Amino acid sequence: MSQRLIVVGGGAAGMSAASAARRVDPALEIVVLEASGYSAYGMCGLPYYLSGTVARADALLAYPPAFFRDERRIDLRLQTRATRLEPDKHLVHYREDGHEHRLGYHRLIVAAGGAPSIPPVPGLGNNHVFTVRTLEDAISLRSLLDAGHVGRALVIGAGYIGLEMAEALAERGVAVTLAEALPRVMSNLDPPIAALVEEEVRRHGVDLRLGARVDAIRTTPDGLDALIDGKVVTVDVVVVAAGVRPAAGIAGDAGALTGPGGALLVDDRMGTSLPDVLAAGDCIAPYHHVIGRPAFVPLGPAANKTGRVAGTVAAGGDARFPGIVGTAVVKVFDLAVARTGLTLAEAEAERLPAVATDALGRSRAKYYPGAEAVSVRLVHESGGRLLGAQLVGSGEGVAKRVDVVAVALQAGFAVEDLLALDLSYAPPYAPVYEPILLAAQAATARGAAVPA
Repeated sequence: MSQRLIVVGGGAAGMSAASAARRVDPALEIVVLEASGYSAYGMCGLPYYLSGTVARADALLAYPPAFFRDERRIDLRLQTRATRLEPDKHLVHYREDGHEHRLGYHRLIVAAGGAPSIPPVPGLGNNHVFTVRTLEDAISLRSLLDAGHVGRALVIGAGYIGLEMAEALAERGVAVTLAEALPRVMSNLDPPIAALVEEEVRRHGVDLRLGARVDAIRTTPDGLDALIDGKVVTVDVVVVAAGVRPAAGIAGDAGALTGPGGALLVDDRMGTSLPDVLAAGDCIAPYHHVIGRPAFVPLGPAANKTGRVAGTVAAGGDARFPGIVGTAVVKVFDLAVARTGLTLAEAEAERLPAVATDALGRSRAKYYPGAEAVSVRLVHESGGRLLGAQLVGSGEGVAKRVDVVAVALQAGFAVEDLLALDLSYAPPYAPVYEPILLAAQAATARGAAVPA
């Protein structure tokens, strides 16, 4: 009898896993159980679909379901939700077409992704309240926007997703109120960098409310009344973007070990503590190179990579995922905002002897048209060890620059090592005095050096 691999989740990690498994073993039976009606789509592209930058929803699909079924011979089952795992019996229970079923497996990969964190606010069950974590949700909201039914919106949460949603709605001409419970946007940035983002958000007409408490959402004949700090804001839709939690329930409930935020703990081959059960994507806590232990940092590139490793290993191949440094970049109106490694606040929480060095450079030669300011913050130990970086700029190259620091972090560079990098220069693309190197020079001047 042929071996059977079951993958729970048909998103980026799940379909990467299934595809990798097929490449390793052409005879393997592969079944993917996906709760939604879509698979393998670019979740990070949902805000751009809402704004109209991406015209059609199907443009976000990596491949249509028929491709996986016919070309890769993967039994992809949409609108099929895995409900329970019996690891001792190698059985998974699932619900399809309103009926309960169970299926045996030789190996199973949990790739259920992340789930939206829903704050305890009465009224969030209204059908004009969206989380925009699925393509179905985005299509529903887009239909309201296209029909002209949305003139006012409340976005709850000012992290990556909340800022992207605020921008998408504002670009559609919607009056946006952005409510954040914390005292700044993007709590995973240090305050001076977050302040630049806040200025940009307000410059584009968003009603940004920091330290705000959303008490209730009430349905009225005029739309939805949001009670924010005791005052009513009337809107047509609400988008909840209050964070993401790992959807690890099926394995966690079966006894799999979990770590930060309830994410599944895995080894470098994506194995969980359950026999023949692997995991990948936004439901896991992979190894973080800077802090030296697992961390829950749900980002797309790691989801795809860990999915590939899990699928390869599950099918009998050999692959390993070395870990992350937490590199991310986000577009906020005319700014690119990026980070990697640790912020100063995160480093201090780790009780590291950390300091931050700030520098201001340019995206290209100052005399070349389009040169824009690039703000850089390097976080490092006083002894020289590089811990992280944050960058903000309206010009090109922010993503490239944060990637340079990400490589340095993974390689274990000290601040002084950055100064030895032979980086490219041409007036249209980069200045002679690269912003990252300016920050490294300033850090070295204040005493950050390679330990003896």
